[in-house]
Amino acid sequence: MFEGVRRWWKGVVGRMFGYTEMKRIAGTDVTMSQAMITAINRWKNMINGNAEWLDSDNGIISLRSEVGICREFSDIAIGEMEAKVDHSDLLNDALQLAVRDLNENLQDGLALGSFILKPLGGDKSEFVSADKFVPVSFADNGVPNDVMFLTRKRTGESSWYTRVERHRFNADGNLMIENKCYHSSAESNIGLLCGLDAVPEWANIEPGPIIYPGMKKNDYGYFRVPLKNRVDGSACGVSIYAEAEELIRNADIQFGRLDWEYNSGERAVHVDERALRHKGGGKVSVPHGKQRLYRGLNLEQNSGELYKEYSPAMRDEAYIRGLEKAYRSIEFVVGLAYGDLSDASEVDKTATEVRASKQRKYNRVNSIQANLRDCLADFVDALAFWNDVYTTNYEFSCVFNDSILTDEETEREQDRKDVAMGVMSLVQYRMKWYQEDEQTAKTNLPEQTSSVIQ
Repeated sequence: MFEGVRRWWKGVVGRMFGYTEMKRIAGTDVTMSQAMITAINRWKNMINGNAEWLDSDNGIISLRSEVGICREFSDIAIGEMEAKVDHSDLLNDALQLAVRDLNENLQDGLALGSFILKPLGGDKSEFVSADKFVPVSFADNGVPNDVMFLTRKRTGESSWYTRVERHRFNADGNLMIENKCYHSSAESNIGLLCGLDAVPEWANIEPGPIIYPGMKKNDYGYFRVPLKNRVDGSACGVSIYAEAEELIRNADIQFGRLDWEYNSGERAVHVDERALRHKGGGKVSVPHGKQRLYRGLNLEQNSGELYKEYSPAMRDEAYIRGLEKAYRSIEFVVGLAYGDLSDASEVDKTATEVRASKQRKYNRVNSIQANLRDCLADFVDALAFWNDVYTTNYEFSCVFNDSILTDEETEREQDRKDVAMGVMSLVQYRMKWYQEDEQTAKTNLPEQTSSVIQ
C-alpha cells in the first residue's frame, strides 16, 4: 500500500497540467499534445532521479546517466563560448548576466527538450523550462508564435494560484500580451478564473491584452534540442536522451544486479552460538566492529562444527561487462563519444571507431550550438525591445570553440613528435592510437622500423 502511495505521489507532484486543461485555458487547440505532456513529465522524473522503474528496496537506484549526458553536452557546447553585444553596454551587461546561468539551465533544456530565455526588464531575465510553458502554436521556422507561461504560487495548504501569461500576435502581426489568474484547491488542476489582485505580487500586473505596434517578433529567445520529435511529430522539442530511455533503464537495472552480487556475496563466518560471548539475559555478542562478519547459528545440529566460512565466488566481472555494454549503447544513441559514460580503458574499439564516435559527438554539439546561437540572438533583440533600444545600432556575436576533435589531433601530433625524439616507442604509439595490445602492436610494426613518423 505505502509503495503504491509513494509512486502516486512521485508521479503527481510537479507534473504539468493535462491537455484538456491546457486547451480550456487557451480557448483553442494547442500544439502540445497529451503524449508530449506525458513525455516531459517522464523526462523530468528521470533527470531528478525519480524514474518509474527505480526500486530502492530491490537495489535499483538511478545511476544518474541522464545528468551525465546533459552535463557533458552542456559543458562541451558552451565551455569556450564567447557571446557579446557590441555598441551597447546595456545589452551586453544583461547578456553576460544571463550567460552566467546558462550552463545549468541548458542542462535542464537538454533534459526536457527546450527552454525559453525571457527578459524581465532592465538587465534581468529568467530561464523558463519546458514544463513551465505551453506552445499553443508554432511558426513555419519551428519557433513558437503563441506561448502561455505558467507561474504557480501556493498560498495555503489547499490553495493554489496560477498566472497564465500569454504572448502571441494579433491579426496585424503585432505582439500581444495578456495575463490571467486561476485559483484551485488542488495542485493537480488549474481551477477557475479569478482576478490577478488575489495574489498581492500580481496585483499591479496589467491583465491586457496589451498590443505593441511594430514588434513583429517574439520578445524572448527559444532553444530547442536538435532532434526529430518522435513523440507526437510536432515542433515541440524532445529530450536529448529521449531515444535512450530504455537503455538507461537497462543500465540502472544492471547496476542493481551488480550491487546485489556484492551484497549477497559478502564474506561471512557462521559461528555456533557456543563460541560467542554471552551477555545477560541469554543474549550473544560478537567482537566489536565485526557484526557484519560473524553470524550466530546453531551449527551443532548439523555437523557439530563451531565455525563455518561463507565466501562464494564473485561474478562481478560479467555484470560489469554488461554494464559497460549498456553505457556504450547509451553513448551511441545519444551521440556521446565512447568513454564519456563508459570506462575508457574498457572500450574495445579501433582507432577509426573511436574517431567516428568523437565526430558523432562533434556533430551533435555543433547542432546544439547552432540552436543556442539563434536563441541568444533573439534574446538580445528581446532585451533591446524591452529596454527601448530596438532600433539602435547594436551587434550580437557568438563564437564557439570546436575543441572536441582538435584536442585529439593536437595530442596525436605531440605523440608523433615524442616518437621522433625517442621518448615514446612505436609500440606505445600503436597501443594508444590503434587500441592494440603490446604483442599485436609489435607484430604490426613495419619490417624496417623507424623512430620517426612521417
